[in-house]
Amino acid sequence: MKIFSRCWSVVAILSLFVAVASLQATLAQEDVVHIFSGVVKHVDRDAKTIVVKADDGAEHTVKWTDKTAWEATKESGKGIKEGSKVSVKYTEKAGEKTAVGVKDIGKDTGKALQ
Repeated sequence: MKIFSRCWSVVAILSLFVAVASLQATLAQEDVVHIFSGVVKHVDRDAKTIVVKADDGAEHTVKWTDKTAWEATKESGKGIKEGSKVSVKYTEKAGEKTAVGVKDIGKDTGKALQ
């Protein structure tokens, strides 16, 4: 009877290990960072979202947070406006895109041409 009880304990521990490993793999996949560039079509500062038409023609709605890094723009993207050319690094969870970083690349392009 003790052997039977020990076998069930081992099975339970192995099942728990497999469940934790599976959860970690799923979470790691969700933290993959994607990147695209395009032109800002709309900025909603209250909702903290931007709509960007990517170079391939697809439109992406991306939210930003207090942790989003802003490069070549004023604090919290205050320099980003409709028509700005941007590069966006984001993660996606449950279909919602959250910006990790946003860079105003229109300013870089202007400097390169001068």
